[in-house]
Amino acid sequence: MERKRFECSALPSGWKREEVTRKSGLSAGKSDVYYYSPSGKKFRSKPQLARYLGNSMDLSSFDFRTGKMLISKLNKNRQRLRFDSANQGKPDLNTSLPVRQTASIFKQPVTKVTNHPNNKVKMDPQKAVEQPRQLFWEKKLTGLNAFDIAEEIIKTMDLPKGLQGVGPGCTDETLLSAIASALHTSSNPITGQLSAAVEKNPGVWLNTSQPLCKAFMVTDEDIRKQEELVQQVRKKLEEALMADMLAHAEESGKGSDTVQDKEDDV
Repeated sequence: MERKRFECSALPSGWKREEVTRKSGLSAGKSDVYYYSPSGKKFRSKPQLARYLGNSMDLSSFDFRTGKMLISKLNKNRQRLRFDSANQGKPDLNTSLPVRQTASIFKQPVTKVTNHPNNKVKMDPQKAVEQPRQLFWEKKLTGLNAFDIAEEIIKTMDLPKGLQGVGPGCTDETLLSAIASALHTSSNPITGQLSAAVEKNPGVWLNTSQPLCKAFMVTDEDIRKQEELVQQVRKKLEEALMADMLAHAEESGKGSDTVQDKEDDV
């Protein structure tokens, strides 16, 4: 890996930005960005940085990857602050129903809550139609990594050889994210892209309800290998639990022997 560390002018004095470029593997050429406080503490994400700095600095316009303040966001924040100060104290005369702003995988209706006993939650079936999806939206998940309790990157699983990506620049990382998202958000069977024309022109023939992979079949051999893997993991878990139980029993035995020895001395 190639590491480059610079002073970060957008943050307070003493803060440094490190860019680590990967040299090998599937993610060769990609870079990870980290920040170091004047005391040497390492930060891997913008939320960690915001929690550490607290109210001492506004990071809403800070771009974590480039280490710069985005001018467009700064102007929007200033306009919003001026609008809020100008409208402060004015009554809200809007009587329309609130709109849910957070994304959810479940279709949840929204209604006003009042003390009227006959108030019921209503749902408009015409508005419950699934919204169209952006092409290759799964690529937005590229670069997002899971970390363990020690803040180390968790190694991603290896996909079977039968799963092959579709679309420009589709990597194994993008394919894994696409399949995981489809399993989590869709109730339909996951078959991959069934149309053969999708390889020639994915922008036209891509089925957005299926992940970015070619059509595949799950064979009996795949099921058998998965069952063997589950059995191995269960056995390892059983051994770990047994070892923990024996260690706990040994500690309890040592504790009781120590108490008995003290009572004999008395």
